[in-house]
Amino acid sequence: MKRIVVVGGSIAALTAAESLRTEGFDGQVAVLSDEPHQPYSRVPLSKGVLAGRAPAESALLPPPGEDIEFRTGARAVQLDVRGRAVTLTDGTRVPYDGLVVATGARARRLTGRDDLALRTLDDASALASRLAGARSAIVLGGGFLGMEIATTCRALGLDVTVVDLVTPLLRLLGPWLADLAVAAARDHGIRVQVAPDGVDVLGEHRVRCGERVLEADVIVCAAGDVPNTDWLKDSSLPLDAGGGLVADACCRVAPGVVAAGDVVSRHGRRTPHWTNAVEQGRAAAAGLLHGASARPYQPDPYFWTEQSGLDIKISGELPLTGTPEVLAGSVNERSALLRWRNDGGTTTAVAVNHRLPVIKLKRLGAGVPAARTTRHRPVFGSTT
Repeated sequence: MKRIVVVGGSIAALTAAESLRTEGFDGQVAVLSDEPHQPYSRVPLSKGVLAGRAPAESALLPPPGEDIEFRTGARAVQLDVRGRAVTLTDGTRVPYDGLVVATGARARRLTGRDDLALRTLDDASALASRLAGARSAIVLGGGFLGMEIATTCRALGLDVTVVDLVTPLLRLLGPWLADLAVAAARDHGIRVQVAPDGVDVLGEHRVRCGERVLEADVIVCAAGDVPNTDWLKDSSLPLDAGGGLVADACCRVAPGVVAAGDVVSRHGRRTPHWTNAVEQGRAAAAGLLHGASARPYQPDPYFWTEQSGLDIKISGELPLTGTPEVLAGSVNERSALLRWRNDGGTTTAVAVNHRLPVIKLKRLGAGVPAARTTRHRPVFGSTT
């Protein structure tokens, strides 16, 4: 194998490219990114960058080494698996001996390309500009991203409403932890509108939720994402019903082709989180070079979010059911170390405004026993 091409410019793509070198590959490595920027992290986009506390440049990642070619503005539009070549928008064919697909996902748009969303560095700049002159905002979607955007909008002094089909964060976290997060959001002045019958976007400033019509200066769509696999539809590579690229335990898709990051589907699911992208980038590089003898990808279920005064770090499976054990701190004061015991014998550890090294949180999430455990059952108000 003389030349490996990585399609995508995300953290998964960059990690895969650098891991190829770590694994001993000394041939050519080319990374093709459709964005005009050098690689960057999406983590600060909904926080410091959107709020204006940090410049856009603060999100940039260290550039890859000089032995890795990183090409910006190189969007892939077609893949010829048999001919081993990627075609770009300008018609250029980029040949490869090995291929890493790390094209990630794009923001789901409810009405079209003109929806305000937050997925890219350019999205963050455009949205920040709109928020600067706004007094109110509606956020469509109550996942991690939607609640983080709502928090930033509220910190900027805007009147904010989050709209979702169910209680925000319920599907991600489960009822107990979602109740905690929504209570904190309401304490910060964020309104929550549950719209079980769906949402109709009536225009740039109005949405309908059942019989109610809400208005705001800015409407932001945070209703999930869509895997960037349109360019693969004629490639014969396996795609699941949701468009995710199906990969095996070593991130292999087909002979000479591996995948990593938000684009990947395993067991019918995608896991679009930063930690997952990094771990899959490493596993994909090893799988491409070493095949079935490579160490299989090991999911690292670690997640974090900062919203409404809560710094929540999670290690373990989601969503969560039942009431947790309180290992330290106080839930009523929203500063606690929590642990759930899940069906099947697994555990999930959660730190809420509780300082604990990540390695220790992961040990708790892996089921390492704590020295002391207490039980506490707080009561929260309705989240609907």
